[in-house]
Amino acid sequence: MAGIRPPPGICFSGTFHANLSSNMQYGDNLCGRWRAAAQPGRCLNKQEQSFMNITATQPMIPAPTLASRLAATTAISVSACYQCKKCSAGCPMTFAMDLLPDQVIRLVLLGQTQPLLRSRTIWVCASCVTCTTRCPNGIDIAGVMDWLKEEAVKQRAAVDQPEVAAAHRFFLDSIRKAGGRLSEMSLMQRFMIFKLRRQPNLRELLDNAKLGWALFKRGRLRLGKPPAVKGKGEIQSIFQRAGV
Repeated sequence: MAGIRPPPGICFSGTFHANLSSNMQYGDNLCGRWRAAAQPGRCLNKQEQSFMNITATQPMIPAPTLASRLAATTAISVSACYQCKKCSAGCPMTFAMDLLPDQVIRLVLLGQTQPLLRSRTIWVCASCVTCTTRCPNGIDIAGVMDWLKEEAVKQRAAVDQPEVAAAHRFFLDSIRKAGGRLSEMSLMQRFMIFKLRRQPNLRELLDNAKLGWALFKRGRLRLGKPPAVKGKGEIQSIFQRAGV
């Protein structure tokens, strides 16, 4: 392995060669990924480079406990993934991701918890379920993304998209407190206060106030609490089982 050199135009990190053999002994087929990416005249795209930074810049020891916890919590098994990449080919949000969906599944199998919880991908996922629909082995990839979000919140991981993470948390809190319904006004208030504390922007606040007023006049924004629903106990039990 020491004599391997990438073809001209491939932009690997300087530590790739020194760590390739170290990673290969733990079973991660980096050489296969290298051959797939090694097209003369081009550099790795941002997702490939991000994956290489995780898998090739330091020795990696697989930890199967992550995939086991995922299966125990959600009944989603990722072991059937054979990296066909149909999920990534169909995902409409890959332009904003630092890891592609197939790379997320690969890292789950390798038990790389921290790179996953710090990634941008889990927060820019639109939950459109295209990846789940396209998977030939029936893996609920969108469900994996949701589970990783909750793990990031539980472990208070430093997230790449704090505003998205905050909106996610406020949305669930609103559903929980209202017993199954969404209080849009409460959600908007909490989110705007969060944004103002991070980076005050009075112009944006004014624009949002105008939009809120327009929605209120059309009956699209309700003041106060939403109407009560039946089965509040069932809603709470769902949150308890999910651990959120």
